[in-house]
Amino acid sequence: MEAFADVALLSRIQFALTVAYHFLFVPLSIGLGLILAINETRYYRTRKPEDAAATKFWVKVFTATFAIGVATGITMEFSFGTNWANYSRFVGDIFGAPLAAEALFAFFLESVFLGVLLFGRKRVSPKFYMVSAWLVWAGSCLSALWILIANSWMQTPAGGELNAEGTEAVITDFFAAAFNPSIFARYTHTVDALLIMGAFVAMAVAGWYMLKGRHAEFAMKTMRIAAVVGIVTSCAMIVFAHASAVVVWEEQPTKLAMMEGMYDSEVPPLYAVGIVDEETQEVIAPFAIPGGTSFLATGNFETEYPGLNELAQTEEYGDMVVEDMPVNLVFQSYHLMVAMYGLIMLTSILVLVFTFRGGRIAKMRWLQWAAVLSPIWPFIAIQTGWITAEVGRQPWVVYPSVTGPEGVSLLTADGISMSVSAPELWLTLALFVLVYAVLLVGWARVIGRFIKEGPVEGGDDVLDRQLDEAAPAAAAAGDAVERGGE
Repeated sequence: MEAFADVALLSRIQFALTVAYHFLFVPLSIGLGLILAINETRYYRTRKPEDAAATKFWVKVFTATFAIGVATGITMEFSFGTNWANYSRFVGDIFGAPLAAEALFAFFLESVFLGVLLFGRKRVSPKFYMVSAWLVWAGSCLSALWILIANSWMQTPAGGELNAEGTEAVITDFFAAAFNPSIFARYTHTVDALLIMGAFVAMAVAGWYMLKGRHAEFAMKTMRIAAVVGIVTSCAMIVFAHASAVVVWEEQPTKLAMMEGMYDSEVPPLYAVGIVDEETQEVIAPFAIPGGTSFLATGNFETEYPGLNELAQTEEYGDMVVEDMPVNLVFQSYHLMVAMYGLIMLTSILVLVFTFRGGRIAKMRWLQWAAVLSPIWPFIAIQTGWITAEVGRQPWVVYPSVTGPEGVSLLTADGISMSVSAPELWLTLALFVLVYAVLLVGWARVIGRFIKEGPVEGGDDVLDRQLDEAAPAAAAAGDAVERGGE
């Protein structure tokens, strides 16, 4: 029952809920932004009406997803000043710059050129329209960069120091803070995962149309684009994931120990599946590759890593209570993420082979169903990846990384707001669940309607005609307002 009154735990649960929900839509907007830009480039080259209809279809899907993603992202930022007020005071001097940059540069770039995509087909040149599509996608990637700069600083602080009172982190070098030790590995790893998600959603849409026998040409073209993007990004993930794991090994030893269930120092084996018995501090697994994790991180099968018990005896990690660490949760989330990658790669190869071998996928219902279900794999991988990253740095909200400035760290329990009570958190949790469920149903219905309608040729002409018809009325209303003001 104590957990029901634990303000720190409830604040973490509430933030986890909002982040997980927000991250339903971020992968779709960034991933589908690339699919949209590729489709518009194809239309720019072919000038075929059906290719214009395909772009219009993806613009509608992207816009609906982008809108709800923005709304849920704002909720997260507000929680910094409510549930996490002490944390905001500690990092405010450093977090202000990247969060402001995300709004001023990335969000405006994305939203302005999204307006061009929505209303500018007949109002700008074809080349400008195509470039706008790529700028929308670039804006979404730039937005992810600034957010990940802020998040990566929490994982591997740099470019800052404690103030004279020892109560706040103050920035001393903006570029060192922005380009902290983990940003490049984490950014490439994360964005590549989002692109995989976009490719698999495009596969799912194409597979659905194939199953229903509708929009055959659109389905095949979409499947080809998704197959290429899917295989390229899936192969690139091998490099990016390895780089991310190396950073964890170098900078966050307690996280690596939890990922592999290591309580005592050892040469870590590579597990495929297993369970961590937190009472006996052992990993129960049917098989393991001796030294496998050591080899993946360092290229050597004999590198020994410190375990949690040893790390808890050091000055840097002395605040860690080993018995309270969520080791099994981090172990399971990490290994589930890796398992999902195996399914992602298998699906990418199958779709690529049978799409480009005479379009045989059009007659393979089992593979069409696999394509429809395929977004589940990257979705689970993304969510479990974030669980690994964020739960793995506990009990710190600002992690004392190996190369971080001395003293720049903050325990999660010290970052919460002292003015927020457990009943208030339970009330807001219930409201979040209710409102977010309604939003999710509404978004799903809108997207479902778009998919049911499919790519409709002439959609831009209809929209342009409606705007042209509305223009005189809008002008008349504006004149009336001016006369009223006089």
